[in-house]
Amino acid sequence: METKFGKRRSRRGLAGIGAAVALTALITGIAGAPNAAAQTPDSTTPDQTVLTPETGAYFGSTLDWSGDSAADQSSRLGAPSAVYAHSASAPMTAREQAYITQFVDQVQAQGALPVITLSPTVPLSSIDSDFGVQLAADLLTSLGSADAPAYISFAPDMNSTWRDWGQQSDDYVTAYRAVASAVHDALPSAAMVWTPTWGGSYPFTGARDANTDVLRDLDTSGDGIVNEADDPYGPYYPGDDAVDWVGLSLYHDDSAGGPAVNTLPRANELTDRLGPINSTGDTANDDFYARFAQAAGKPLLLDTAALYSPSAGGAEELDVKRQWWLQVFDAISDDAYNRVDVVLWRDTTATRAVVGEYVIDWSVTLSAPVRDAFRADLASSDIVLGPVTDPTGSVDSSASGITLSGLWGWLVVAAIALGAAVLFWRAAVSRNRIHRVYSGPGSRDLRIDMLRGIAIVFVVVNHISLMSLLQNGTQEAIGVVSGAELFVLLSGLVLGMVYRPKLISGGIGEVVIRTGRRAWKLYYTALAVILVIFFLSLVPFITGETVTTYTDEGTGGGGAGSTGRVYNLYTNADQLLGYPVNPQIVVDLALLRLGPWQFNVMGLYVVLLAVSPLILWALSRRWWLAVLAVSVGLYVLDAVGRFRIMPSQFEDSFPLLTWQLLFVLGMIAGFYRRELVAWFHTRAGVVTLGVAAVFAVALMVFSWSNPYLSSPYDVRLGIFDDNLYRQVYEAAFQRTYLEPGRLLNVILVVIVGYALLNAYWRPINKAVGWFFIPLGQSTLYVFIMHVFFALAAANIPLLQTGSVWINTAGYLVALALLWVMVKTKFLFSIVPR
Repeated sequence: METKFGKRRSRRGLAGIGAAVALTALITGIAGAPNAAAQTPDSTTPDQTVLTPETGAYFGSTLDWSGDSAADQSSRLGAPSAVYAHSASAPMTAREQAYITQFVDQVQAQGALPVITLSPTVPLSSIDSDFGVQLAADLLTSLGSADAPAYISFAPDMNSTWRDWGQQSDDYVTAYRAVASAVHDALPSAAMVWTPTWGGSYPFTGARDANTDVLRDLDTSGDGIVNEADDPYGPYYPGDDAVDWVGLSLYHDDSAGGPAVNTLPRANELTDRLGPINSTGDTANDDFYARFAQAAGKPLLLDTAALYSPSAGGAEELDVKRQWWLQVFDAISDDAYNRVDVVLWRDTTATRAVVGEYVIDWSVTLSAPVRDAFRADLASSDIVLGPVTDPTGSVDSSASGITLSGLWGWLVVAAIALGAAVLFWRAAVSRNRIHRVYSGPGSRDLRIDMLRGIAIVFVVVNHISLMSLLQNGTQEAIGVVSGAELFVLLSGLVLGMVYRPKLISGGIGEVVIRTGRRAWKLYYTALAVILVIFFLSLVPFITGETVTTYTDEGTGGGGAGSTGRVYNLYTNADQLLGYPVNPQIVVDLALLRLGPWQFNVMGLYVVLLAVSPLILWALSRRWWLAVLAVSVGLYVLDAVGRFRIMPSQFEDSFPLLTWQLLFVLGMIAGFYRRELVAWFHTRAGVVTLGVAAVFAVALMVFSWSNPYLSSPYDVRLGIFDDNLYRQVYEAAFQRTYLEPGRLLNVILVVIVGYALLNAYWRPINKAVGWFFIPLGQSTLYVFIMHVFFALAAANIPLLQTGSVWINTAGYLVALALLWVMVKTKFLFSIVPR
């Protein structure tokens, strides 16, 4: 991001963003929209008998599929779960369909049954029979056969207020029936599951006037308001012909959405909730089990777990969880609840589902004491573990990639270590006697430009999010780092480099003016992108969900416990079109609470730029140690307290008090770049660099051992136990709060990468400098434009087929276009750079 300003140019930012619409519209208009038809089922005779155990209840697990697997949980549990659950949006994206296919492969390999939860990302009113047919076709593709048994849960928690589709009873029933009809036709061995949330606090938001079209049907008591007297389930029931199974989300959680509290379950808490909600409730309305399982003759799937927060005090983890699972086991062995046929437990491997400022752990197989107690109680219960079908064997490598283990894995490690040692030795002993050292212009450091170019390419590839060879090479491939961390660190580094001479020559006043202008430019650029994307998403032939919604992969503020959830990033944005405009939506826009997830880091830059003059002034006084101490202190404070300082969207993925450390470290390094470079040429510096290289290579090898494979052509090392890898990763390398391992890895990558470019500049520059350096010198421009490329890619049917090779070609075209646009200075006069 360049740091030159001009009033005339800066006022053109909005026009520049608007000009990008032409590019997006051209690509998407030519592309058209996909129109897939449902596949014909192989069988028309339903066979759902395997979905119901002969006795007891199946034990099911909801895992963190971004970092766990059915095989690994089976190892921890001592046997496979009988059922595993995963989520996808409806309609399913190509990437989600690939994930669900891999999920089904894992489940079938364990001889288990899949639960596929479908979360609508379109209005319920738009879901009709054609929508259902396409969705059923996508499910058939992932399941592989019309005879494959599965549980399909559509739009769960529909009676809640925290779901986009919540408390819209008429539209929900119509949508559910459309999907159920299509699933029954295409997948006769699959069961449609209807899963409301426990209605103990219904309607969850206090009493409301029922005199609206949406709420009128929820007023089952007829008193003109929707309150606790109304039926929390009945208005949402789609009918016995559409529903094969009923489910219930019923958790032991006394936090009521506020600060977490560790409490012991009350006596009979579970059965009281399965039966009457409270002692004064109307049994005809409130007895869920009697109405929807017993009377309707439906099997019941219980989605459950017990809340525990390590930092909340109160009852101990084992006591909280054990008392809850014993209540579950007792209910299963009780003939009165003999229709509870599946218990689905949230067994997440990373425990960062956040309620307020508290960390939540729902798991039963991660902590050794909890796992041992759970396995012991499980063995004496009526719970049924897997396998319950014939295991298909190991997962097909064509779907899950390639693992190099044993001798081959260690040979790769040896080759990497030898190559790194040779490169370091030649650079260290040859010094200036070989013609490899850096020789660039004195006006700027091209090595940093190249590193920034590499970082922005990583960002572009990860944000367009297509399964491809480029994705394999950019997802934590050079260590446990992503483009975002590199981007933030290098942005701070450039700021320190650029403003040191200006601070010395012009004083703090000039720096304040320049950084203020820059912060303002980034702010109105963010507003412009948010608005343009919103209006583009309203165009009928443009599908905007890829930028207006976010499917959590367990790396955000919600943590791995939120993996698979779909968030609307433009909540209530349609109020911008009303008259008069609701002032609250204007406030939300001004505070950057809306916008594409690919662009939300811009809010972080605005804040960091606004406070940068103070940091630069302190550095000019040689107070770098004090600056570093304050920055590290804020980082530690956030690690302990998880404070949300700004009411902006970026805080979900880039917590300010955490990510400021990377930016400040970059500023310090940039401000004292000449001194640091000179020190690394000393004997002590060379030794330090050698140690840094060893750790950087070790962490790169560690990152290659990630059990997650993003495509059939992805390759990983199998030299670490997968469970050990996940435990280490979760303890030290989580991204959102930049845990210490990841923070160290980012610093090492930049130091070693810079040294590598310095020592072998000529061959590297000749090979790739022509491509990366121009992108690195215009990162703001590329970052703005890549959002529109992400939107365009989602609207090209050819890129939705799931083909790794087609997607790779698509990436190459997109990167080539961005490079050409930079080289030809396309819209440079109006798009901020």
